[in-house]
Amino acid sequence: MILDISQPLKEGVPVWPGDTEFAFDLTWTKEQTGSVNVGRLEMSTHTGTHADAPFHFRDDGARIAMLDLEAFLGPARVVEIHGEQSIGAEELRRHALEGIERLLIKTGSWPRRETFPAAITHLSPDVAPYLAEKGVRLVGVDVPSVDPLDSKDLPTHEALRENGIHILEGLVLDRIEPGDYDLVALPLALEEAYASPVRAVLRTLS
Repeated sequence: MILDISQPLKEGVPVWPGDTEFAFDLTWTKEQTGSVNVGRLEMSTHTGTHADAPFHFRDDGARIAMLDLEAFLGPARVVEIHGEQSIGAEELRRHALEGIERLLIKTGSWPRRETFPAAITHLSPDVAPYLAEKGVRLVGVDVPSVDPLDSKDLPTHEALRENGIHILEGLVLDRIEPGDYDLVALPLALEEAYASPVRAVLRTLS
């Protein structure tokens, strides 16, 4: 079974305050062309469910098309950690992560996805060395950022980069039970971009 964990991209999808609003329109209709509909898309690459690249927070960072695609494809574990202001290594130690390369964290701290959240459960920088020690290559969250929304220096983004861990943000895990799945969440080959929307899905193992 395939479980879609992507936020639908449509008019009104919440974006970071001040960022480019999502818009899609038909440049030409089938009636106008006589054969096909042709459309135009405008959006921030940081919209909805997306992958971050280090260029998002470092001028010398890797762009999205340079990232290792294998990190975004393969076995993944979903864990649920509710009611925390932040999640650090201490909270993750309560979960079995041995042998896990892709970790998705269900916080439930963005329940109204029609609006941008005022606050979220974020990750503490100390998760990065702990996850790297366990062999994790990718971490995904069900909120717009791994850092606090008002952070300027993005310490968790930096710590994850330093430990070789890729980032997925904006996952929709509301109906996903904790457990093991196969993840597919490939970013687009946007050579100059700092982020990319992904169509993230989980495949059940039985």
